[in-house]
Amino acid sequence: MTATAARTWRPPSPWGRPWVGPVVWTAIIAFLVWNVASLQVDPARIARGFSRFGTVAAKAFPPSFERFGILATGVWESIEMATLSTLFGVLLGIPVAVLAARNVVPLPVYAGGRLVITLARTFHELIVAIIFVKAVGFGPLAGTLTLTLNSLGFFSKLLAEQIETIDRGQIEAIRATGASRAKVLIYGVLPQVLPRIVGLTIYQWDIHLRQSTIIGIVGAGGIGATLYNAFARYDYDFALAILLVIVAIVLVGEAVSAIARKRVQ
Repeated sequence: MTATAARTWRPPSPWGRPWVGPVVWTAIIAFLVWNVASLQVDPARIARGFSRFGTVAAKAFPPSFERFGILATGVWESIEMATLSTLFGVLLGIPVAVLAARNVVPLPVYAGGRLVITLARTFHELIVAIIFVKAVGFGPLAGTLTLTLNSLGFFSKLLAEQIETIDRGQIEAIRATGASRAKVLIYGVLPQVLPRIVGLTIYQWDIHLRQSTIIGIVGAGGIGATLYNAFARYDYDFALAILLVIVAIVLVGEAVSAIARKRVQ
């Protein structure tokens, strides 16, 4: 009796009912098929696209670095945008992170701080860049404002979460001396999260260096704007040179970021 039961036993279905699993998988497959049909994923169209890509690639080789001055200007703009936006984002992000940490502020203040972070993280940087381009015009100013807002949301969220995990014993000890709230933050919170602030700053600069090459496509300055103009003029050889420079920028930024993080740790 026991041996028979052992041979016929089956593990319980993770769906609760045996028929739920097939129904769920059928619905998922049907949804994927509907997506393919609605998005017009046509093999013939894809094949034509690869053929056109081959034509563009043939016109892009060899890359042209004749307009090196324009390249250098775009690269320098991207570096400036990444650096300034990181600086402004950190300066704004530290107080917002404190306001969004539940263990150091009252609940109403915490809710307000989290609301600011949520709003700053709501929209993609390209959407924000379009808005700032409409507001302040084309150029690196729009890009700097875009990346600053992006940095505010990213930096504040991670730093606030770090503040919420710090040792409360040190905070309570400083409070017991009758210290003001500002001194509690300076002597009880800041020393515990300072390495995290430095690490996040370096990481944020690395991210902004990459993002600055993207938002320029919508007119927010940097090397991305140079790339967009090259494609608009069908200067594919110059566009390839710009793409190679962008790859070099990202690699150098990654190396600098890695070295800086090692020194901080």
